[in-house]
Order: sequence, then structure tokens, then C-alpha cells
Amino acid sequence: MLDGMRIPPRITRIGAVGALASALLLGGTAVAATPDTSTAATARPAAAASYTSYTTTAYEAAVRVQGVGKICYSRLPSQAHDTLDLIAKGGPYPYPKDGTVFDNREGILPAHDTGYYHEYTVITPGSPDRGARRIVTGEQEKEDYYTADHYKSFDLVDHGC
Repeated sequence: MLDGMRIPPRITRIGAVGALASALLLGGTAVAATPDTSTAATARPAAAASYTSYTTTAYEAAVRVQGVGKICYSRLPSQAHDTLDLIAKGGPYPYPKDGTVFDNREGILPAHDTGYYHEYTVITPGSPDRGARRIVTGEQEKEDYYTADHYKSFDLVDHGC
């Protein structure tokens, strides 16, 4: 029903505390790494013991998150600055896919529920199409990721430099 609608991603936040509370109240799975992070201890509510699902271990999540680099805002191409300015204003965006949900199928960004991330085009001069550059935003303030290679790698934008 909401497929064609774009909800500004930073308006509807429940945050990590709300997500944890929801998981606990609804019988979700909690995953905690042991100190050496080579194994994970999984706690399941008794009512959900027969439910089987794939859960990313803390170690797997740490490996993926470590794959995300950092980039200073000042080092981004000027077109990325333009895109971030449009996001802050809520548009208008140059392409119909801008503002749509980014599913994180590559699993490089930290794992979150569908709808947490949204993607926006960073215009590539001379490209006949959208090109490979994007900004992917999370729900947290200034949680912006830049990719210059169409989701093969990401850099978290440091807005303080």
C-alpha cells in the first residue's frame, strides 16, 4: 500500500532502544557475543523456542561493519554535497528512485529491518544514466553512507571534518 509513497527516513525513528524493546516484547532473538567474539550466545524466549530463523552472529555483524570505511564530508565530491543538501530539504530529487528503500542485500551496512535505509543518487558528470554513486541514509541523525562503486563498498560520512 505504501510502495509508491516516500516517507522521509529520519522522521519515523524508534531507535535502538525501541527496536530492542520490540524484539523482546514480540519474542525476537537476542544475540550477544562472548568476550573473544569467536562464538555467540543466543537467548530465545521459551515461547519462541520452536521457531527457527537465521540470525547474524555478533562476529559476522562486526566483520561487515568493519568493511565500512569513513570519509570526511569535505572530501566528498561536490555532487554528494548537493545530494546531502537535497536530503536535508526533503527534495525534490532528480531521479524517481531517489528516497526509496535500500534493502542492504550486500550485507555490508549494519543489519536493520527493511525500511531503515534509503538511497539517493549522487549525479556523475558525463554519465548517461544514474551512474554508480549513491548516498544511503540510515534513520539516525547524520547516518549517511557514500558509495562510489554501486554498493560494493561504503564510507560513513564524518560531518565533522
